[in-house]
Amino acid sequence: MADSSSPRHFFGHPLGLASLFGTEMFERFSYYGMRALLILFMTATAAHGGLGVDAQAAGAIYGLYASGVYLAGLPGGWVADRVLGQREAVFWGGVLIAAGNFLLAVPRGTTVFYIGLLVIALGTGLLKPNASSLVGELYKGQSGSRRDSAYSIYYLGINLGGFVAPFVAGTIGETVGFHWGFLAAGLAMVVGLVWFRASEGWLGDAGHLSTALTAAARRHSRTLLIICAIAIVAIVALAAVDVLRLDVVGLAHAARYILPAIAAVFFIYALGFGGLTVIEKKRVGVIAVFVVSFSIFWAGYEQAGSTLNLFARDFTDRSLLGSWFASGQHPASWYQSIPPVFVLLLAPVFAWMWVSLDRHHRDPSAPAKLGAGMVILGLSFALMMVAARLVISSGHAVMPGWLWATYFLQVAGELCLSPIGLSNVSKLAPERFVGQMMGALFLGMAIGNLNAGLIGGAAGSGGITSLPDLFLKVALLSAGAGVVLLFASRALRVWMGGVR
Repeated sequence: MADSSSPRHFFGHPLGLASLFGTEMFERFSYYGMRALLILFMTATAAHGGLGVDAQAAGAIYGLYASGVYLAGLPGGWVADRVLGQREAVFWGGVLIAAGNFLLAVPRGTTVFYIGLLVIALGTGLLKPNASSLVGELYKGQSGSRRDSAYSIYYLGINLGGFVAPFVAGTIGETVGFHWGFLAAGLAMVVGLVWFRASEGWLGDAGHLSTALTAAARRHSRTLLIICAIAIVAIVALAAVDVLRLDVVGLAHAARYILPAIAAVFFIYALGFGGLTVIEKKRVGVIAVFVVSFSIFWAGYEQAGSTLNLFARDFTDRSLLGSWFASGQHPASWYQSIPPVFVLLLAPVFAWMWVSLDRHHRDPSAPAKLGAGMVILGLSFALMMVAARLVISSGHAVMPGWLWATYFLQVAGELCLSPIGLSNVSKLAPERFVGQMMGALFLGMAIGNLNAGLIGGAAGSGGITSLPDLFLKVALLSAGAGVVLLFASRALRVWMGGVR
């Protein structure tokens, strides 16, 4: 464990946080740079360098990929807990992410494109939950407010990468060529890998494979991992030669039921067969509530890459700086930089606010913070409902300020929910389940991302007239769930068993 009393610090925190900050910054550059282009690339015609698929299919593919990125966090946590350790899982996950982006940069049709998405999803499943868990490892035995502050700073790294990526990879992709934008995303991950290896000594002893595992358990886990890897390669090979054909739209709709079932089975196993104490079971129950909350929140929030990305392209006035570009409009992908801008501005404020409230014994419980975040997200979609109605009534694109205001509210909600959820899962999870519980939280994000893609596909195929009702439904679902969580927050705080 890193020595937090070391004279060398990063924003007043252990220097190991700087290693994870930089690694996650480059990984998120890679992810958000690619994501800013993904649905635009799929819906663009072949003449304009795209895949030329319809909006419904593009939304389904986007949803499957985005959910797969987070779904892979569950086996990624298992691999870290049983085979590699968190530190090696982060590195090899980054290797897969870089390789997947380089595959996307190869203009060789849909097969190579799908394989690239799969490789990125597997890599992110290794890197993302385990990097988040490593942050928690740096703060064992320390106060909840200090850990929450660290996760907020960690969020700065995430969003610094997310801010820069659309301006670099997005602009390259929309002006030079989509494949060149994917290449830029891959190169960013390579830089992140170099940084991680150069700075991992700052992590101290955090992130190594547990010594509690027996040699037999390690051999069994490695064997199971090899079998799974062979199965994945076989499925990819069958799909590549058209022996196995999948209906992406049908698969995406089936996954809406499969993913929640996976989450239910995991928590039933953990609670019934995980050998947990009574207090541990209650804490795992709280984590289950967090997973449900994340799935609802991300179904709305991740529409930034689907529904709101298409809204920026089709219904937003992008004439500002348009003279710089042949199309007369600035790239739609630029709007993907707005949420990270607000995170960079607001994260220090929220980090200070949680510490200040805790100092005065007025810090809200984690469930209350999550509930507030969901209510704020609901307000953002109420605002988008008004913007969509203005487009319909006027027949003209709306000013960018509507998206700016919407993203401001969404980021405020995110900062109440995401870093708090990450921090508290690392504290609530039983020690032998830390990686898997963090993976379960990302499974909740997977469910939300899948629904965000399907909603985006329906919005794209239905046109502007379908958007007001869609935005209203999302607003009511998110805000309603948030209110329920606020009312239940006191009981959930008791179940947390003194964890703050």
